[in-house]
Amino acid sequence: MNAPLAVEALDLERTYASGRTTVAALAGVTLGIRRGEFVAVMGPSGSGKSTLLNVVAGLERPTGGTVRVDGEDLAKLDEVALARHRSKRVGMVFQAFNLLPRFSVVDNVALPLAFSGVPAAERVRRARAILDRLGMSARADHRSNELSGGELQRAAVARALIGDPAILLADEPTGNLDSVNGAALIALFEELHAQGQTVLLVTHDALIASHAQRTISMRDGRVVDG
Repeated sequence: MNAPLAVEALDLERTYASGRTTVAALAGVTLGIRRGEFVAVMGPSGSGKSTLLNVVAGLERPTGGTVRVDGEDLAKLDEVALARHRSKRVGMVFQAFNLLPRFSVVDNVALPLAFSGVPAAERVRRARAILDRLGMSARADHRSNELSGGELQRAAVARALIGDPAILLADEPTGNLDSVNGAALIALFEELHAQGQTVLLVTHDALIASHAQRTISMRDGRVVDG
């Protein structure tokens, strides 16, 4: 039996005003991603793949159509509920690591829990547990500006996972890594997927996408394959 849908988009649109014209970043995207899937989204620059990720993350609102994440219709959420969606339902990994350089790794990883009202001691306990799970316990008390690129991205994955999200979103996560660290990061995603984590990965690299169960191809704001 098929698993429930983690992401369901129907005729999803996202437009932007550009002078006197309107640009359609998403022009009627329909797709479904089931819980436990590892899906890659590919397409050239401007195809809409990062916009799709931002809409699923609740960082941008759609201007047409519907999108449900873990059964929740994002268009019906107010700003407070969208913030809750971002903190509890999704975890995001970016190309830029977005870690605070003056903070320790464990404090960076624990930070999202502060916005959920989790007590400080519990935040640190959970952060150390997830860092240990990802093989980063020895670096937990180092500042993020003391880490290698591969360690920074692994710490960023730990931060994305700290809230036990229904879906892990990754936007070109290997873009700032060399080939060795990039391969190690993809191996980590495969390991997380094997443990049941739903992963939606945006990439322009066909080799990276080949590690996913399924690839969705986008062009001009539309799904053209997958």
